[in-house]
Amino acid sequence: MENPQATDLLKKVRKIEIRTRALSHQVFAGEYHSAYKGRGMAFSEVREYQYGDDVRNMDWNVTARLRTPYVKVFEEERELTVMLLVDVSRSGLFGTDTMTKRELVAEVAAVLAFSAILNNDKVGALFFSDRIEEFIPPKKGRSHLLHIIREIIGLKPSSNGTDISGALRFLTNAMKKKCTAFLLSDMLDVDAEGRPRYEDALKVAVNRHDLSVLKVYDPRERAIPDVGLVHVKDSETGEAAWIDTGSRKVRDAYAEWFRTVGENEDRLFKKYRTDSIDIATADDYVSRLMLFFNRK
Repeated sequence: MENPQATDLLKKVRKIEIRTRALSHQVFAGEYHSAYKGRGMAFSEVREYQYGDDVRNMDWNVTARLRTPYVKVFEEERELTVMLLVDVSRSGLFGTDTMTKRELVAEVAAVLAFSAILNNDKVGALFFSDRIEEFIPPKKGRSHLLHIIREIIGLKPSSNGTDISGALRFLTNAMKKKCTAFLLSDMLDVDAEGRPRYEDALKVAVNRHDLSVLKVYDPRERAIPDVGLVHVKDSETGEAAWIDTGSRKVRDAYAEWFRTVGENEDRLFKKYRTDSIDIATADDYVSRLMLFFNRK
């Protein structure tokens, strides 16, 4: 007997494959390649120093041994390893416009994966909540790519919370060789003052890998409307409360908290030179990704 849930999942996978594959071919392939070519550099050989060589590439051991200056020569690796760090916590189920944050993450991740495959790169995925839900090691091929997309759409996390530090530490430990990593999350992992709880892990990760943050959000998260007294519930902690959205003071305090969170994130990403972009559920994510690629 046919499983309706499995059939529905296959339809979703097929739909997202058709849409994102077309986008990757028509729009992103060139931009992705231009943004990331040359990012993976491998040591090739040493040769004598020539006028104009970058002194940062000096091989001091060889120079001391031969008593004449030598430099290391690097060449572009023919392929990159791309890792998608996908936040599957329950806060991703929120959405008030055309799609939820989780659905937006799925499409963006699929586009990145298809673009990487077109560029002959390996692709892997790490799914996390407040624990590591699943790790798919990097490989090539359409079947591997579809496996990742199926998990993006259909994975049911065993936990509700968000621990970005844990995901970044896992990336650092699992991927010994430098890779290109995309963190796709709403980044709602902050303390009571709105400060990111993942600074230490981010500092280590950006020193090991080429990490970019793609932050997804819903416009209603940043400014709540005046709809009177409403009952709200935190999807991750389960905490519930009544909020008077008719109060201007309440709405302003809520908006100010989100502004503080965003400013703290921006300072952190600037401090560690981490590329980032915000994408709303109401946005045309195609143009946002194009801007991101062209900016790199």
